[in-house]
This record gives sequence, structure tokens and C-alpha cells, in this order.
Amino acid sequence: MCKRNVSTAYILLQRLQSVFNAAARLLFSARKSGHITPLLGELHWLKVPERIRFRLCVPAYRCLIGTAPSYLAETLYSTADVGSRRHLRSASTSTLVIPSTRRTTLGDRAFPVTSARAWNALPSSVRSAPSLLQFRRVLKTALHVSVIVLFTIVFGCVTDCNCNL
Repeated sequence: MCKRNVSTAYILLQRLQSVFNAAARLLFSARKSGHITPLLGELHWLKVPERIRFRLCVPAYRCLIGTAPSYLAETLYSTADVGSRRHLRSASTSTLVIPSTRRTTLGDRAFPVTSARAWNALPSSVRSAPSLLQFRRVLKTALHVSVIVLFTIVFGCVTDCNCNL
């Protein structure tokens, strides 16, 4: 049953990405066989997994600076705030504690778990942004760069090239 839920979620994410891709192709009157990553980049649109990470990290940042609703802020803890971890090296970084869960099907999808994982995966230069507006800009840039770097590694090009894919 767990495998089925994961595959269903993956299929739904693929469908959503397909809708984004179709909208980008429509806006640019692009061919269906062309690369979509440069078009999404030109529109400043993130792919669905990066968009999810963006939507998880912004509330996490707001929790840390004290502008999030209390019901969210009470669920996230910095590693420096935990007494048993104060003397560890990780206490000097701006990482969050990932709470342990009992059920992988439901607990691992909870906001405190997913947002802490997404937050801890960010580079420290992104996590240390001085304001929410700056954080959103730096985060979106970092997510775009990670997609473009991966695209370049896989396909060897960034612009609409004549790759035989």
C-alpha cells in the first residue's frame, strides 16, 4: 500500500509538471520536442519539486524570524535551542531539528519533518539571508541554479540546442 501511495503521488507531480510545461510551450509557441528547462528559466518558473521545496522553506524562514503563525513556529526547533545539542558543531549552524516520526506514510509528510529536511538541505549562504524578501530571491536563484546545473550535466547544454533527444 505504501508503494502505491508513493507512485500515485509521483504520477500526480508528473501531471502537474506536464501542465506547467504545456503552459510554458504555449506562451513561447515552442515545439513539444524542444527542451523545456530554458523556457521555464526564462519565465522564472521552478519545476514542481523545486517549487515544493520553495514553499516549504519560506514558512520555515518565517518561523525562525518570528513572523509565522504560532501553530507553525511551535513545531520547528533550531539545533542550537536543544539543550543536548548545544555543545555540538551543528549548534553553530542554522539547521533545524528533524523530529522523529512513528509512521513513515503520514509522519514523514508532516510540515515539521519536510520543512526541516528542506531547510537543512539549503546552502548556509541561503539560510543566512537578512530579510524575507532577500531570502526568497536567494532561494529561488539557488533552486534555479541547481536545476540548470543538473540540466547542463545531463544534456550538455543550457539553451535550446539541437540535442537529439
